[in-house]
Amino acid sequence: MQFKVLKTDPGSQARAGIMHTAHGVIKTPIFMPVGTQATVKAISPEDLQRLKAQIILGNTYHLYLRPGTDVIAHAGGLQKFSSWHKPILTDSGGYQVFSLSDLNKISEEGFAFQSHIDGSKHFFTPEKVVEIQRKLGSNIMMVLDECVPYPAEFRYVQKSNKITIGWAKRSLSTFANTECEHGFQQDIFAIVQGSTFPELRRECAQALVELDFPGYAIGGLSVGEPREEMYEITSVCTELLPKNKPRYLMGVGKPEDLLEGISRGIDMFDCILPTRNGRNGMAFTTFGPLSIKNARHRESLLPLDSACDCYTCQNFTRSYLRHLYNAHELLILKLLSYHNIHFYLRLMENARTAILNGNFSAWEKEFLEKYKNNDEIN
Repeated sequence: MQFKVLKTDPGSQARAGIMHTAHGVIKTPIFMPVGTQATVKAISPEDLQRLKAQIILGNTYHLYLRPGTDVIAHAGGLQKFSSWHKPILTDSGGYQVFSLSDLNKISEEGFAFQSHIDGSKHFFTPEKVVEIQRKLGSNIMMVLDECVPYPAEFRYVQKSNKITIGWAKRSLSTFANTECEHGFQQDIFAIVQGSTFPELRRECAQALVELDFPGYAIGGLSVGEPREEMYEITSVCTELLPKNKPRYLMGVGKPEDLLEGISRGIDMFDCILPTRNGRNGMAFTTFGPLSIKNARHRESLLPLDSACDCYTCQNFTRSYLRHLYNAHELLILKLLSYHNIHFYLRLMENARTAILNGNFSAWEKEFLEKYKNNDEIN
């Protein structure tokens, strides 16, 4: 992977970079819309193009179960299968070990699990997960890891770290001895775990850095820990991760969390919030979150966000959007999700511009002052 940091903000660790993949260039910092099932919910590939999305995320666990790895491989890989021809990152399934814990059993060899779809039994090893992602043809694949719950005991996390590091070594070995089935270069990222214990985070990060992966992710955050602990652990990790390689904060989060991550040197983010909240009637705006369900919007002829130039805000009023939501019309799922993804992507674009201009800290402060003063819109 070719990755270069173009500029670091003088008042923080925020950095603007550029990443080259086989399916296109990615300008960082970047937000990746989540397309778990090879689709971003309620949003078409054409919509993503118009939104200027640069990369989306898929999930190995879910795609392995449905439609199946061989189906996607037969189609020529994820890009051809889904008609999204730009970069794709696939998560490994480690988070599903955490979120579907009642159906899973972890050992040093791998993890056994039952399908949440039909109850069938399966077993993932680090080697198998790499082989699946070779068939899927994602540009960036993630190693198998264990995402521990919060809170967790120190000894449990210590043991989990050993498993995660061991799985990373096995994943890298398999990656080095296999090739993409679709004829282009893929890359693999390691995942730093360690819960909220700084010493265990450092231990994990140092071990993974020694393995010299092309990029590094920080996992196991945004799972219930206090926000300040999340920020602290992010800083602990970025202090140790290589400056010349991309850093990815997994599953985070709210707009203010993204900016805090950027200020600590994070380059990549993903989160389900823009689409999930959109489907539930909530829009992110320049002036804070807005619930379209609120009765005060019943006759409002204002757009969701007066500072937004997306398709939704340029064409529809709050009154109409509220009507769609209350009438359970499918269009509302698209319009609010579209706006929210636009908001996140423009947030990253503006953050990048501020970094390149050398005034990220001042820009962040100004943005947050507006964003947190949302009495007038709710």
